[in-house]
Amino acid sequence: MEVDDNSDSSMTSPACSGTQSARIASIEEELSSPDRVVMLSDGVFAIILTILVLELRVPHDLSRASLGQAVHDLRPTLIAWVLSFLIIGMYWMAHRDIFARVWAVNRDLVWLNLLFLLPCALIPFASSVLGEYPDDAKAVRFYGLVVIVVSVMRLFLYWYVIRHPRLLRPGALSAHSAQGVVLIMVPVAVYIVAMVVAEVSPMAGIIIFMSVPAIYFGAVTIARERGGGHGEAEDFS
Repeated sequence: MEVDDNSDSSMTSPACSGTQSARIASIEEELSSPDRVVMLSDGVFAIILTILVLELRVPHDLSRASLGQAVHDLRPTLIAWVLSFLIIGMYWMAHRDIFARVWAVNRDLVWLNLLFLLPCALIPFASSVLGEYPDDAKAVRFYGLVVIVVSVMRLFLYWYVIRHPRLLRPGALSAHSAQGVVLIMVPVAVYIVAMVVAEVSPMAGIIIFMSVPAIYFGAVTIARERGGGHGEAEDFS
């Protein structure tokens, strides 16, 4: 008795097709999960914070007097480190606020996230330049330019997310978050002021930079209080 190969193939194909569909669905679910994006981003921020502290080096084999001078000479680098640590922490919190409300990612969001991390990764270099040349307005302007780019990329990331509610958890963010855009741009305004002031006094520009986290979190707090727990500022921390 002959066995019909075509008949056998047609009998097994639905099962194979079902298995393949299940695999494709599993891959698509894995690709749409924000978990790996968040883990990568947290890792990048952790590395950035680690690189910052590596700039704090004291020469070996110093006498007591020369050690004091060496620590004194490190003051600009220490100031740049504190400034950058606080600013990076501010942007990490902003990133956390966004992705705490994201339940799925697509290719565009992944690339936007990478473009946000790109200028963030440049902050240690800008901090090193600022610490090395604290009295040079060009160093202050360069630092300001880097953190402005970070803020602009944060704005693009936020804007994309609120315009694609299917990527968000239900009721997570408003599609008309004008207040959110204003809060994101508050640091940019302060950075620009610092860069202008630095032309007259670079150290004054650095001091204005250091006020950015306090000004930003103060603006968020005020917006939250005025919103009574229901405003767009509740999506910020």
